[in-house]
Amino acid sequence: MQTKLSPIIAGTMNWGIWDKKLNTIEMAHIIKVCVENKITTFDHADIYGNYTTEADFGKAFKQSLVDRTTIQLVSKCGIQHVNGRANKIKHYDYSKAYIIWSVENSLKNLQTDYLDVLLLHRPSPLMVADEIAEAVAQLKKEGKIIDFGVSNFTSSQTELLRQKTEINYNQIQFSATHYESMLDGSLDYMQLHNIRPMSWNPLGTVFREDIEQTRRLKKLLVQLVEKYHLGSDTILLAWILKHPAGIIPVAGTVNIARIQALMKAVELDLDQEDWFAVWTESMGKKVD
Repeated sequence: MQTKLSPIIAGTMNWGIWDKKLNTIEMAHIIKVCVENKITTFDHADIYGNYTTEADFGKAFKQSLVDRTTIQLVSKCGIQHVNGRANKIKHYDYSKAYIIWSVENSLKNLQTDYLDVLLLHRPSPLMVADEIAEAVAQLKKEGKIIDFGVSNFTSSQTELLRQKTEINYNQIQFSATHYESMLDGSLDYMQLHNIRPMSWNPLGTVFREDIEQTRRLKKLLVQLVEKYHLGSDTILLAWILKHPAGIIPVAGTVNIARIQALMKAVELDLDQEDWFAVWTESMGKKVD
C-alpha cells in the first residue's frame, strides 16, 4: 500500500538559493498556501540549494505551524556535489552507510522524524542492489522512511533494485515535450509493477524555448485555452494526468495565483482528441 500523495506535488528545488531565495516567512506562507489548495506533498532533494534548501524549508515548516500528519515529505539522496561539500568531482554514492546518513541528515534539516518517500536521485553504475536493500530495510524498520523509490531510473535499473526491495515510485522527466517514456516501455513497466511515476519539469520546454515544436504547441494551446477557459499550464498538466499510469506532476511554482490554479488540472478531463492533438503538435506529425 503506497503512501497517499497529493495529485500534484509542490517541488521545492527553486525555493531557496538556487532561484527564488525565499526567506523563512515567505517560505512558510507558500507552504500554507499549498496546503490550503490541497497540494500537501513537498518534493525535496538533499542537494537542492547546494545542500541548504531542506534546512530552510524545515525552519519555515516549523514556523508555518502546519500539522506534520497533514503533509507528505519526499526527498532524494545519492548525488555528491562539489558545491556545498568537500568533493573533488560530482559523483553518486549508494553505500548503505551513506544512504542512512543522508536520510538522517535530511530528517534533521527538515525537522521531522520520517520521510514519506525516499528516492535515489540518479542511477549509479556502481550501485549494489543488496546494499541498497539493506539500507532501505533498516530505515523502514526504524520508521525513518515509509515508502522507497527511484528517480531517473530506466526500467532495467529499476528492476535490478526491485528484485531486492519494493519500489513504489520513479520520478522521471515527462511532459508534452518530453514524452519518450511513453514510447520506450518505461511507463508500461511501471504500470505492470505498481510503481507510481512522478514527473519533474511537467511543463517541459513549452515556455522556455522558441523552436518549431513549442511554436506548434503554443498555437494549439491558444485554441484549447479558449475551449476550456483554463490556462495553458493547467492544460499541459491535465495532459499528463490523463495518462493511465497515474503520473503525479511536480510543480515548482511559487506564484500564489498559479498554486491556487494547480488543482484545476486534476478536475479537467481533456477530450481524447485534444490529448492526441497535443501529442501530434509536439511530435510534428500525425500518429502512425
